Amino acid sequence: MKVTIVGAGNVGATCADVISYRGIAGEVVLLDIKEGFAEGKAMDISQCATTTGFNTKVSGSTNDYSKTAGSDVVVITSGIPRKPGMTREELIGINAGIVKSVADNVLQHSPEAIIVVVSNPMDTMTYLTLKATGLPKNRIIGMGGALDSSRFKYYLSKALNKPANDIQGMVIGGHGDTTMIPLTRLASYNGVPVSEFLSQEALDKVAADTMVGGATLTGLLGTSAWYAPGASVAYLVDSILNDQKKMIPCSVLLEGEYGQQDICLGVPCIIGKKGLEQIVDIHLNDNEKALFAKSADAVRNMNADLKSVLV
Repeated sequence: MKVTIVGAGNVGATCADVISYRGIAGEVVLLDIKEGFAEGKAMDISQCATTTGFNTKVSGSTNDYSKTAGSDVVVITSGIPRKPGMTREELIGINAGIVKSVADNVLQHSPEAIIVVVSNPMDTMTYLTLKATGLPKNRIIGMGGALDSSRFKYYLSKALNKPANDIQGMVIGGHGDTTMIPLTRLASYNGVPVSEFLSQEALDKVAADTMVGGATLTGLLGTSAWYAPGASVAYLVDSILNDQKKMIPCSVLLEGEYGQQDICLGVPCIIGKKGLEQIVDIHLNDNEKALFAKSADAVRNMNADLKSVLV
């Protein structure tokens, strides 16, 4: 199986490294517009093979999409971060142009590929990719919920002082500090509701910490995080390539589910070899429904800035 990762920066390279190390795919291609950058990252990863024991073929390419031909999954991480003085509309316009161009190019060489969108603003870029390519909804998946849920479980594990791998929990809604919804009510520790161990005040703090999880890391690092985002992408790709049918919160097109139409937003999904195989309808309480509707309004408002790109 072959995976292409467009954008060889920290997130893309970490994703390639995790996919290779875990043997998720037989071949990984890194592509970037910066001369020699993807080739260098691929070479560096490949030189780990004998010491970490993987056999994945990793290669890099400077903007030569022919090298990506026959990819089963294409991950799009390319785009620029928001810079001082830049408006939201300017950021969306620039990244929308980049993502649209990337999607068009990869599909010329891999017309059957499933596309995983990581570029920000992620829900809006997922919606753009879906509309611009005309692909069926199962083949366009936004990654954000997997990352947000991993951060949610991290903060729950810290509060509980228990292993994160023993904790179940998910984050739905938009992939943003004010639009994500950590579902504390449904989180559990080995099947037992976490509310049995934590006060409502503690759960509210976990939710608040989760929502600013990305901003917290940016403040500490001086740049966006990459280990957890890269690993989250690899986790999603693994479920696709190996038909694992894991339930992963992903940004996908809603057509009536959760009371929403014509929007890509994070909901629990079954992910397998066809990409999105099922949207799982969990029963939200009235407060969660209100938060989801508010999140949808915010993302829909952001999507409005795509009009000029989608003409």
